[in-house]
Amino acid sequence: MKEDASERGDREPVPWKWLGMGLVLAVLGCIAVLFLLRAFLALPSEQTAGPRPATIVVLTAPPSPTTDPTGSALPPTSIPTFTPIPTPDAAIAPPQVTIGFYAAVANTDGLGVTVRGGPSTRNVALLVAEEGALVMVLGGPEAGDGFEWWQIQLADGTEGWAAANFLEPAAAP
Repeated sequence: MKEDASERGDREPVPWKWLGMGLVLAVLGCIAVLFLLRAFLALPSEQTAGPRPATIVVLTAPPSPTTDPTGSALPPTSIPTFTPIPTPDAAIAPPQVTIGFYAAVANTDGLGVTVRGGPSTRNVALLVAEEGALVMVLGGPEAGDGFEWWQIQLADGTEGWAAANFLEPAAAP
């Protein structure tokens, strides 16, 4: 009968040669991976993002003053002058109601004109301006509910809208 190796107490030899070669290959593989990672991480960001256009700076000297062939200097250039727009004289009444001028409440048979919050009879009535009261015209005209409306400011600072039928051009106070 044949004896089994385990019964004899003999064991199979440990394959040290194969274990050693596997260990060496594993270490070499880890080193290779580390080198590749290091090389990849060391790349500058410009190479990974693509090429950047080059910036070229050209330095030049300021132009030197020139003279004509006869040797005389060029005539100086004239400096433009500011021509103010004449301010209209508010002391003279314009021919019609105009923005920036005064107007007087008129044609109300002594009742005055209703100053409203907007250019319409449906807007809130703010107050009644007495006949003859001077108002500053701020804006307009705007059409609304069959009337032409002007934005006005009363002497006390109240702003609103009044129908053009009840305003006449007036000189500044």
